[in-house]
Amino acid sequence: MWALLVLVGAAAVSADLQDLAFDRQKVFRVILQNDEQVEIIKSLSNNMQVDFWQPDSVTLVRPKMQVDFRVEADKSFEVEDLLQENGVEYRVLIDNLQAALDAQFDSKARTTGHSYEKYNNWETIAAWTADIAAQNPDLVSRSVIGETYEGRSIYLLKVGKSGPNKKAIFIDCGFHAREWITPAFCQWFVKEAVETYGTDTVLTTLLNSLDFYVLPVVNIDGYIYTWTNDRMWRKTRSKNARSLCIGTDLNRNFNAGWCTLGASDNPCDSTYCGSAPESEKETKAVANFIREHLSTIKAYLTIHSYSQLLLFPYSYTYNLPSDYEELESIARAATKQLTSLYNTKYTYGPGAATIYPAAGGSDDWAYNQGIKYSFTFELRDTGRYGFILPESQIKPTCEETLLAVKYIANYVLEHLY
Repeated sequence: MWALLVLVGAAAVSADLQDLAFDRQKVFRVILQNDEQVEIIKSLSNNMQVDFWQPDSVTLVRPKMQVDFRVEADKSFEVEDLLQENGVEYRVLIDNLQAALDAQFDSKARTTGHSYEKYNNWETIAAWTADIAAQNPDLVSRSVIGETYEGRSIYLLKVGKSGPNKKAIFIDCGFHAREWITPAFCQWFVKEAVETYGTDTVLTTLLNSLDFYVLPVVNIDGYIYTWTNDRMWRKTRSKNARSLCIGTDLNRNFNAGWCTLGASDNPCDSTYCGSAPESEKETKAVANFIREHLSTIKAYLTIHSYSQLLLFPYSYTYNLPSDYEELESIARAATKQLTSLYNTKYTYGPGAATIYPAAGGSDDWAYNQGIKYSFTFELRDTGRYGFILPESQIKPTCEETLLAVKYIANYVLEHLY
């Protein structure tokens, strides 16, 4: 796996440098016209290390699909030759990944502490969860819902005015370690709640009437690893029996069509489903909390990146959910709200049909638990930066996403069940 690729010794390396591990690595985008071209990409991944960005596994590659993938610097010429020889339409999305990684830190907010307009490491986020709760005791409280494989506390923020019999919406970020824009959104959401309570009429009504459970980073161990060792790491950091490969894909580890379509039973794959449903401590913590609060949680929103999508069940099957028409109309209206701010175009629909099948996802699991309003956001962008969205895009990304989240939350409030 990619962890083996970037052994930088015991010393933690700052994310700004990361030991120049990604110097001259390229990210390609190919448009595959037919089965022959699909086979070319599959054979490529058999012969060298290929990190698939979109879709997230070679097994999902199909004709007429746009595929983004990363290759080692010393292999990029070989890849270009192969694509040209076989007439595969391609372009280089990122010419030098290291330069793009350095450029992601372009925020004007160069404070040493926490900032909502820059990427914060886990230590800073953990301290922020304590501070925001301490400073806003009438609106925010913090609890621990479990611990990670490496023994770190998983912090959950409950945001809302205290009141009797309140229903709730669960929002989580940071399932996949390298999707840094997602924890930034969870922090932004809490900031907006505490800063605009009493002035923003919609948000004030929502916070008076509903509770929001916000989990800023689900995959804490993996997130830390992206800051210290390998910016492109995706999975957890758990050890796998009978394999040297590390980690499980948390979003393939839920008990919803577990380890079928779009998930792998090979621990070395980026979409490894784990040894069993909820084998990961992080999955178990989320699932247990939601099960314990099933009577009150009416919506589940999970934030991922990238591709600018708003998805709803199902991803593990092409079958449509019984609430398909309602979910589609909510997604349509929510994306319209999102687009209204910066004209960012989003696609919406059921997961399997809209992007690709992916079994074991948290949104499908939540829906099957009876949480009707279950959605997955795939935030900016559509591949220009991919997982390394510059900090200058945090604010606009969060602002537009908040409009969609507010729309969904308001809809839930008006259609409680």
